[in-house]
Amino acid sequence: MSKKILAVDDSKTMRDMVSFTLKGAGYDVLVADDGVNALSALVGENVDLIITDVNMPNMNGIELVQKLRGDPRFRATPILILTTESDDGIKQQGRAAGATGWIVKPFVPEKLLKIVGKVCA
Repeated sequence: MSKKILAVDDSKTMRDMVSFTLKGAGYDVLVADDGVNALSALVGENVDLIITDVNMPNMNGIELVQKLRGDPRFRATPILILTTESDDGIKQQGRAAGATGWIVKPFVPEKLLKIVGKVCA
Protein backbone atom coordinates (compact mmCIF):
# COMPACT_ATOMS: atom_id res chain seq x y z
CA MET A 1 0.00 0.00 0.00
CA SER A 2 1.47 3.33 -1.02
CA LYS A 3 1.93 6.20 1.38
CA LYS A 4 -0.46 9.14 1.04
CA ILE A 5 0.87 12.70 0.98
CA LEU A 6 -0.95 16.05 1.00
CA ALA A 7 0.86 18.80 -0.95
CA VAL A 8 -0.30 22.36 -0.16
CA ASP A 9 0.82 25.32 -2.28
CA ASP A 10 -1.00 28.29 -3.82
CA SER A 11 1.10 27.91 -7.00
CA LYS A 12 -0.47 25.39 -9.40
CA THR A 13 2.92 24.92 -11.05
CA MET A 14 4.53 24.00 -7.73
CA ARG A 15 1.65 21.67 -6.77
CA ASP A 16 2.00 19.97 -10.14
CA MET A 17 5.79 19.61 -9.81
CA VAL A 18 5.58 18.18 -6.29
CA SER A 19 2.71 15.89 -7.26
CA PHE A 20 4.50 14.66 -10.42
CA THR A 21 7.69 13.96 -8.45
CA LEU A 22 5.90 12.07 -5.68
CA LYS A 23 3.51 10.13 -7.94
CA GLY A 24 6.49 9.09 -10.08
CA ALA A 25 8.00 7.53 -6.95
CA GLY A 26 4.79 5.61 -6.18
CA TYR A 27 3.18 7.91 -3.61
CA ASP A 28 -0.55 8.69 -3.54
CA VAL A 29 -0.89 12.50 -3.61
CA LEU A 30 -3.68 14.87 -2.55
CA VAL A 31 -3.34 18.59 -3.31
CA ALA A 32 -4.73 21.83 -1.88
CA ASP A 33 -4.10 25.48 -2.76
CA ASP A 34 -4.10 26.96 0.76
CA GLY A 35 -4.39 26.02 4.43
CA VAL A 36 -8.19 26.29 4.54
CA ASN A 37 -8.60 23.91 1.59
CA ALA A 38 -5.92 21.63 3.06
CA LEU A 39 -8.00 21.20 6.21
CA SER A 40 -11.06 20.44 4.04
CA ALA A 41 -9.07 17.91 1.99
CA LEU A 42 -8.06 16.12 5.19
CA VAL A 43 -11.63 15.51 6.37
CA GLY A 44 -12.03 11.74 6.36
CA GLU A 45 -8.49 11.22 5.03
CA ASN A 46 -5.47 9.70 6.71
CA VAL A 47 -2.18 10.94 5.31
CA ASP A 48 1.38 9.85 6.04
CA LEU A 49 2.96 13.25 5.32
CA ILE A 50 1.95 16.86 4.70
CA ILE A 51 4.11 19.19 2.60
CA THR A 52 3.12 22.86 2.75
CA ASP A 53 4.25 26.23 1.47
CA VAL A 54 4.42 29.17 3.91
CA ASN A 55 3.12 32.15 1.92
CA MET A 56 -0.47 31.39 0.87
CA PRO A 57 -3.78 33.27 0.98
CA ASN A 58 -6.56 32.52 3.50
CA MET A 59 -4.33 30.48 5.85
CA ASN A 60 -0.54 30.38 5.59
CA GLY A 61 1.62 27.33 6.16
CA ILE A 62 2.64 28.24 9.72
CA GLU A 63 -1.03 28.64 10.72
CA LEU A 64 -1.81 25.33 9.00
CA VAL A 65 0.92 23.54 10.97
CA GLN A 66 -0.45 25.01 14.21
CA LYS A 67 -4.00 23.87 13.39
CA LEU A 68 -2.82 20.38 12.43
CA ARG A 69 -0.75 20.00 15.60
CA GLY A 70 -3.85 20.92 17.59
CA ASP A 71 -5.77 18.04 16.00
CA PRO A 72 -5.08 14.65 17.67
CA ARG A 73 -5.24 12.90 14.26
CA PHE A 74 -2.26 14.90 12.96
CA ARG A 75 -0.23 15.45 16.11
CA ALA A 76 2.37 12.89 15.02
CA THR A 77 2.06 13.28 11.23
CA PRO A 78 5.31 14.58 9.69
CA ILE A 79 4.92 18.06 8.18
CA LEU A 80 7.54 19.45 5.81
CA ILE A 81 7.61 23.11 4.84
CA LEU A 82 8.59 23.64 1.20
CA THR A 83 9.06 27.37 0.60
CA THR A 84 11.15 30.14 -0.89
CA GLU A 85 11.44 31.57 2.64
CA SER A 86 14.94 31.18 4.05
CA ASP A 87 14.61 33.73 6.86
CA ASP A 88 15.69 32.28 10.22
CA GLY A 89 12.81 34.00 12.02
CA ILE A 90 10.25 32.30 9.77
CA LYS A 91 12.07 28.96 10.21
CA GLN A 92 11.87 29.41 14.00
CA GLN A 93 8.12 30.06 13.70
CA GLY A 94 7.77 26.88 11.65
CA ARG A 95 9.68 24.83 14.21
CA ALA A 96 7.72 26.37 17.08
CA ALA A 97 4.46 25.52 15.27
CA GLY A 98 5.58 21.89 15.00
CA ALA A 99 7.03 21.51 11.50
CA THR A 100 9.19 18.40 11.07
CA GLY A 101 11.51 19.86 8.42
CA TRP A 102 12.23 22.72 6.03
CA ILE A 103 13.03 22.54 2.30
CA VAL A 104 13.89 25.66 0.31
CA LYS A 105 12.49 26.09 -3.21
CA PRO A 106 13.36 25.46 -5.91
CA PHE A 107 13.62 21.85 -4.83
CA VAL A 108 15.70 19.09 -6.37
CA PRO A 109 13.35 16.13 -7.02
CA GLU A 110 15.89 13.53 -5.81
CA LYS A 111 16.48 15.47 -2.59
CA LEU A 112 12.74 15.85 -1.98
CA LEU A 113 12.23 12.11 -2.48
CA LYS A 114 15.12 11.30 -0.14
CA ILE A 115 13.66 13.50 2.63
CA VAL A 116 10.12 12.15 2.04
CA GLY A 117 11.47 8.61 2.18
CA LYS A 118 13.09 9.32 5.55
CA VAL A 119 10.04 10.89 7.19
CA CYS A 120 7.57 8.37 5.70
CA ALA A 121 9.64 5.30 6.65
